[in-house]
Amino acid sequence: MKKSETTYAPETNGHDLWNSRFGYVMVAAGAAIGLGNIWRFPYLAYQGGGGIFILIYIIVVFLMGYPMIQAESAIGRYARANVADSFGKIRKRYRFIGWIAILCTVIIDMYYVIIGGWVVKYFTAYITGTDFGSDTTVYFNEFTSSTAEPLIYAAILVIFTSIMLFFGITNLVEKVTKVIMPFLFILLVVCGIWAIFSSPGAVDGLKWYLTPDFSKLSIKVFADAATQVLFSIGIGWGIFVTLGASLPHENNIKKDALWIGICDTTVALLSGFVIIPSAFGANVDMASGPSLIFIVMTQIFGRLPGGHIIGILFFMALIFAVLSTLFTVFEIPIKWIEETLHISRRKATVLVSSVIFAGGIIVSLGFGILSEVQLPWFDIHGISYYNIYSWLDTFTAYVLLPLGCLLTCFYLSKIWKFPQFEKELTKDGRDGRLSSFQKLLYAVVVPVMMLIVILNCYGFIH
Repeated sequence: MKKSETTYAPETNGHDLWNSRFGYVMVAAGAAIGLGNIWRFPYLAYQGGGGIFILIYIIVVFLMGYPMIQAESAIGRYARANVADSFGKIRKRYRFIGWIAILCTVIIDMYYVIIGGWVVKYFTAYITGTDFGSDTTVYFNEFTSSTAEPLIYAAILVIFTSIMLFFGITNLVEKVTKVIMPFLFILLVVCGIWAIFSSPGAVDGLKWYLTPDFSKLSIKVFADAATQVLFSIGIGWGIFVTLGASLPHENNIKKDALWIGICDTTVALLSGFVIIPSAFGANVDMASGPSLIFIVMTQIFGRLPGGHIIGILFFMALIFAVLSTLFTVFEIPIKWIEETLHISRRKATVLVSSVIFAGGIIVSLGFGILSEVQLPWFDIHGISYYNIYSWLDTFTAYVLLPLGCLLTCFYLSKIWKFPQFEKELTKDGRDGRLSSFQKLLYAVVVPVMMLIVILNCYGFIH
């Protein structure tokens, strides 16, 4: 295992260090790059007016995403601990910030493994030449509403992820991710080129996707873009705190964060580049929610030349995205359980995987025999009712993630304080300084953004 050889080498507190900078960046980017980029981003971009949503998204990445990757990474490297103990490094009572991140991540994992299982199912279907029928909605609904089959595919994902994590995230996971992430980029580029040239109408879709229409600008569009940055990059999950705990001191966090942000944003834009022009070219309506990539894209692949082959490549890319995220988001609660209960890594992995899968069972059944279950959501306008998946998605994306981001900013500015944060981030000035503009982002701009998201979620602003 590679150890830091600089004068900054401290106690690693039992955390193995990354074997290479490239390996770390690929694992961190892989953690950020997931279904949030390829499934969630395109339908939100479509709902948000295409080009204007993209413009706001890129601005939010610059003002919030990039700085928060730096912040979480520095907290993790400084503390060399799980996400809860990292926030409790200076004052133990602030471990609750990490507990919120762990809770949020576990809940997301519960529905993430189910949707990831859907991806495995569709990839298998394309490989075996399955006929989706004239109405792809029927096929999708019959599959997702069944009791056993979605859980089988989800179990495959959970078992594979758990076995990989038995060996530690800086070992086998790092080696595998260094291979699958470049392939993910290549596959999306191939799919995007195919989308543009396979149908004449795709060019019009691309223009709509890239041209901002400022008449579509609203608080709702901003809130959706901001939450998508949180969801896509992985801010508020504890991802970069957990990964940062294994960062060697010679790593330049500011540069690493920049590359992670670029990789994540590129994949998000590429996914929209594939899906939205394809939808325009095939003259199909963009659906929202978890059905997008399964109903709409299957319709598209069935209508356009070479659709079967590109379907295989597209869902292979999705599997890579799912796995690269699951490796890290499982690691967050695993590391906490391992260090809190003082049990072996394998026992912690089995325990966490079992809890996540048990929750996933409830989520999956929410599309089937529990579809009539509606959970209440309270806002200023009264009570709304969501199905299990929608309630969990709203609670995590629009409440817990922005709350975690808000509390992290408070922790930086009021508890750790900027001089100490700067010392860890830049290694006593070796990697530059913390500018006044950056301090303003953490102290004012990002917290205001997060308050807007939360207030919009509860109907106080529109």
